[in-house]
Amino acid sequence: MARTAFITGITGQDGSYLAELLLAKGYIVYGLIRRSSTFNTDRIDHLYQDPHVKDYRLRLVYGDMQDGSCLTRLLHEIKPDEIYNLAAQSHVKVSFDTAEHTGDVGALGVTRILEAMRTACPKARFYQASSSEMFGSAPAPQNEATPFAPRSPYAIAKLYGHHLVANYREAWGLFACSGILFNHESPRRGGTFVTRKISHAVAAIKAGKQDRLFLGNLDAKRDWGFAPEYVEGMWRMLQADKPGDYVLATGETHTVREFVEHAFGCVGLDWTKYVEHDPRYLRPTEVDLLLGDPGKAKRELGWQCQVKFADLVKIMVEADVRGLKDGLREFEVRERHFK
Repeated sequence: MARTAFITGITGQDGSYLAELLLAKGYIVYGLIRRSSTFNTDRIDHLYQDPHVKDYRLRLVYGDMQDGSCLTRLLHEIKPDEIYNLAAQSHVKVSFDTAEHTGDVGALGVTRILEAMRTACPKARFYQASSSEMFGSAPAPQNEATPFAPRSPYAIAKLYGHHLVANYREAWGLFACSGILFNHESPRRGGTFVTRKISHAVAAIKAGKQDRLFLGNLDAKRDWGFAPEYVEGMWRMLQADKPGDYVLATGETHTVREFVEHAFGCVGLDWTKYVEHDPRYLRPTEVDLLLGDPGKAKRELGWQCQVKFADLVKIMVEADVRGLKDGLREFEVRERHFK
């Protein structure tokens, strides 16, 4: 019998890649989406065209991380084997402006879904998307034993959820894991996140559709990996004999400036001619250096990243260059059609 997974945040970058992975492994996948006047399912729409998924193994259900009774009802009806909680207000800078909402979804939302699991399907296995932002100003390299020092409402909300998972694991015997994932990117990254903002701007500047890229702190250092590899790590955590918490990272750190330099280099441009500083993009409290130690994940899960920094940048830039060209061709076709 096929295993069943329940994913919150399925329409996000990680949720879409995780759904792909699980469907390829033969799972039935339920994805939680919020009801709105417009659908935000662009990242998973292609899955409905996949001939391997035409047997309705991907099923979207309405709900909200701020509605505990709804989560309990859904888990009672679905009885999933695995639960992946990826839902959050995940933009660090925005969390300073929406601190209450960020905490309600990212912190109390974890309480609601763990309580729903404990009530409806306590034998399920649970994954919580923790974040390297929880380390904040802690010295690098950072691993599972590094003390946390969060520097944003987003990181504080994630830390609440992270500790709650450990508490429910110990208090109620749930198979509950937290993945402390360092920055992981892809062509599906949201356009307001710095890496995708850079790759999209590079494509637009190369095409003559944009002339400037405004950025904040170019000196911030991050440990950047490739998102599809990281969702594989999530899955591996729930296949382990015992639940635990794991850092997923590349073990390398690079500045935003390096990302910019590599991105513009992919299309043969000098970044210094196009990039300008804009203080509006600075955080009230910055995290200067994130560098993960994924040793535990390698030893216990057999997980390690394969896509390195320069390759990641190239993947993102080339995808945005292709996307922009395809978009322009579609526009030209429509223009000719209506003339």
